[in-house]
Amino acid sequence: MKKLLLIAGILLITLNVFAQSTENTATETTLIFVRHAEKMDDGTRNPHLSEEGKSRAVRLADILLKEHKVSAVYSTPYYRTKETASPIADSLELEIREYGLDDPKALVQSIIDTNKGSTALIVGHSNTTPLLVNLSIGEQRFEQINEKAYGDIFIVTIAEGEDPVVERISY
Repeated sequence: MKKLLLIAGILLITLNVFAQSTENTATETTLIFVRHAEKMDDGTRNPHLSEEGKSRAVRLADILLKEHKVSAVYSTPYYRTKETASPIADSLELEIREYGLDDPKALVQSIIDTNKGSTALIVGHSNTTPLLVNLSIGEQRFEQINEKAYGDIFIVTIAEGEDPVVERISY
């Protein structure tokens, strides 16, 4: 009888630990911010990606498909951001959700709330990407991205009850 109670106690403790670890994983939200890839220099306000940019967008998709389970893709309404987002959105059969920047703080909160417990990719611009990253982590940490820099990925992990963590990597 004592052995049976001991086994039952160990089983309950194990199940409780497993349930807590599953619960913690479910409440972790990941936001991946990138600037659009290289654009054509055609003098317009809404250029398409250059060939180099198209290659970078495919590389980004390959990296994210291997490393993250993206469940939502956001982009501004410009060709260069949508074309950067397209390879991963197409691979995952996700619709690209367009966003505006009328209220950046509300936008970030909406993306966090909508994607709680999952991973979202947000494609922006040299000035908007750091702004949104800063708002998501609650501090002014990143400056505008250099106009010639296209290879940064900002990964923000938000776990309930903890401060957001940001990692900046290059690809």
